[in-house]
Amino acid sequence: MRILNLQKYLIMSIVIFKFNIVNMLSMYVINLVSHRSQENNKENLRMSLEDVKLATENFHDDNCIGERGSLGKVYIGKVPEGGGFRTIVVKRFDTGLGQGEQQFSNELQILWEYKHNNVIRLVGYCDEKDEKVIVYEYLSRRSLDGWYLNDASFTWIKRLNVCIGVASALDFLHGRKVIHGDIKAANILLNDDWEAKLAGFGLSLISPLYQTADYVCGTPQNTDPLYNKSSFLTEESDIYAFGMVLRQIFCGRSTLAINKYEGYHIPDYIRSDKRIVLESVTTFDKIIDQCLHQEREKRPTAKEVLMQLKKALEFQVSYHTLTRKVTLFFKGKEAFSLIVSQTNVNSISN
Repeated sequence: MRILNLQKYLIMSIVIFKFNIVNMLSMYVINLVSHRSQENNKENLRMSLEDVKLATENFHDDNCIGERGSLGKVYIGKVPEGGGFRTIVVKRFDTGLGQGEQQFSNELQILWEYKHNNVIRLVGYCDEKDEKVIVYEYLSRRSLDGWYLNDASFTWIKRLNVCIGVASALDFLHGRKVIHGDIKAANILLNDDWEAKLAGFGLSLISPLYQTADYVCGTPQNTDPLYNKSSFLTEESDIYAFGMVLRQIFCGRSTLAINKYEGYHIPDYIRSDKRIVLESVTTFDKIIDQCLHQEREKRPTAKEVLMQLKKALEFQVSYHTLTRKVTLFFKGKEAFSLIVSQTNVNSISN
């Protein structure tokens, strides 16, 4: 009886073993085919150096729209599309300083594998004759570090939506263990509809927990103080840097200007807008403080920041909806609606 049971056990073990082997082989084949398919699709984005030079007029200085330190230069260009041309942005990596090749590989891998509405879209790339080039979609309003910070046309609601877009991108990336490593206003790009797209992935890391970077990450003004001490780059490092950007957006000034004036105050764009809600502003201000906490463990996650930013937007949108309803209900008595608005702006200013 025992021998019979043992035989049954051995037979079942062999069947299960064979099943697992077949299953593992099937998964291997599927992954291999998927990987080769992705590589083939990636090849479709490869551009010749000749086409890149033609698009940028041989990297002409007149087409240079920015420099990224040791990363290289950024150019604007045009490529044929249909019966006309499409505007593109070209980053030419500087491979002469030893970092360019690694940063090129980092950025290309992340943009290819991690696609999101609030992450800059990869258009193409070139890896030819020691030239490392990545081609991106063109966003007409360019980067946030321009004149937008202190411009009245960059309204409070637009600011909230931009921040929500960046937080959405960070939540997506952190959920896949991608650490951006260089969150700053210059790496936040805007399209015609003021939709934010996160860019600048040359210093990014894909990590199961945290890593020691063998190159300097981040912009000095936005860098997590704990990173400066330990050289460990974490998701919380991104949150700190994002908190610095939130502060810039709220203050309407660069970090250098904020520090020069020893703190920040209610900026003119808030004082001049009678429709801004106190609860929205205070919620936003609280998020900044949480992101900039000196202890990493006490900083919120990207998902928590996203939820609070949406809450700040809800306060603002609810106010707009209420004001419109009151104005319609008391048609012809616009003074009442004006009094509601004036009360809110007074509560912010005082």
